[in-house]
Amino acid sequence: MVKQIKLGLIREGKTPPDKRVAFTPIQTEEIEQRFGHVKVVCQPSEARCFKDQEYHELGISIQEDLSDCDILMGIKEVPIQNLIEGKTYLFFSHTLKKQPYNRKLLQAILKKKIRLIDYETLKDHQGNRLVAFGRYAGIVGAYNGLWAYGKKYNLFHLRRAHECFDVNDLKLELRKINLSPIKIVLTGAGRVGKGAMETLDTAGIRKVNSEDFLQRKFNEPVYTQLSSADYHSRISSGHFNRDEFHQHPEKYASTFNRFTKVADILMAGAFWNPNAPKLFTQEDMLAGDFKMRVIADITCDIKGSIPSTKRASTIIDPLYDYVAREGEVVESFKNLDNISVMAVDNLPCELPRSASEEFGRDLIDRILKPLLLDDAEGIMARATMAENGELTSGFKYLQDYVDQID
Repeated sequence: MVKQIKLGLIREGKTPPDKRVAFTPIQTEEIEQRFGHVKVVCQPSEARCFKDQEYHELGISIQEDLSDCDILMGIKEVPIQNLIEGKTYLFFSHTLKKQPYNRKLLQAILKKKIRLIDYETLKDHQGNRLVAFGRYAGIVGAYNGLWAYGKKYNLFHLRRAHECFDVNDLKLELRKINLSPIKIVLTGAGRVGKGAMETLDTAGIRKVNSEDFLQRKFNEPVYTQLSSADYHSRISSGHFNRDEFHQHPEKYASTFNRFTKVADILMAGAFWNPNAPKLFTQEDMLAGDFKMRVIADITCDIKGSIPSTKRASTIIDPLYDYVAREGEVVESFKNLDNISVMAVDNLPCELPRSASEEFGRDLIDRILKPLLLDDAEGIMARATMAENGELTSGFKYLQDYVDQID
C-alpha cells in the first residue's frame, strides 16, 4: 500500500515576498487526481499571485500550520525561523555557489535535519536542468529592454511587464512598438535566450545572422542571436572548441567589440563563467565607436561580464544610467549619452501567474513521480543536498562553507 503524503505550499517569507508559487490552483487539483495518495494544502498568503480563495474553491485546504506536512514547497529561501525540523523542502536556496548571505540558512537546515532539494539541482543524467524560470526571465528581460529604449528616446509607451495580467497580455502590448532601423544583439541560446527571442519575434523584429548584422545596413529593426563561438577566439592558434571553452574559458579572448560598434541595444542572456573573458571593458565603453546606449543584462551578473552592471535594479525602479568615464551609476535618462542599464534580478516575478503555471507544469510532468512514487532514474537522489543533518556526497564541496562561522 502506498504511503499517504501531505504536500504543503508555503507562504513566501522573504521581503519583499515573491508572488510566484510552485503550483497554480488548477494544478493542485490535478496533483490530487493523478496521485491518489497525495493531499495538497496551502498556507495563506496575501502576496501570492493566486488568491487563497482560488485554491479553496478547488477543495484545497488553507491552513497556517504546516507541521503535519511531509513535503514543503516554495520558491525563494525560507526564513530560518520558519523552517520545520525533519521535513523535506524544495525551494531555491541560493547556496550552491557558497553565497555568504545564505550560509546560516544551510547551517540551520543541517541542524534541523531537513532534507533539502534545491530546484537548481534537479537534473537528468546529462546534467540538464529539469525545472527553471529561465524562459520567463528572457521574455520579461527582452520586453524591459525594448521598453527602456522606447522610454529613453520617447518613441513609444508600453505598460510595464508587471502591469500585464499574464504573458498573453504582455504580447499584445508589444504591438505598440514602433522602432527605427536599430540593431539589437542578444547573447545566449539557452532558456533565457529562447525566451528573449520569443519577445523579439512577437514584436516583429527580424532575426539576421551575425555577419549580416555586422556588415549590412537594414531599413527595419533587426536582431542577431549569438552563441559563445560568435564572440570568442582562442588566445593561441586554433578554432573555437565548445567543450574546451566550457572547461577552460581562460584560454579564450572576447571579440565582442565587433558588435558594440554596430548594435544599439544589448540583451545579455548567456551564462557567464567568472574565469571567462568579459564581453568588453570599461575602457572599451569610452571608445568613440561604442554605439550601445541600452543594456538589458538579463543574467544580472554583478561586476561580471558587463562593466556597467554595478548593481541589481528592482521591478519598481528597473533602470539606472552608467557613466563610463567615471565608472559610476546615476539616475536614468539625465543624459542621453549615458548608457541605460536594466538589471532586474527577479524578472520572472513580473509575470508571476504565467511563470508559476509553466514551472508547475514542469514539476508535475518531470519531478512529482520521482518525488512521490518511484525515483528509478535517481533524480531525487542526485538533487538532495542535505539529509539527516549532513551534506550528501554530491554536495560535500559545501562543507567548508557551512563550517565557517560568521
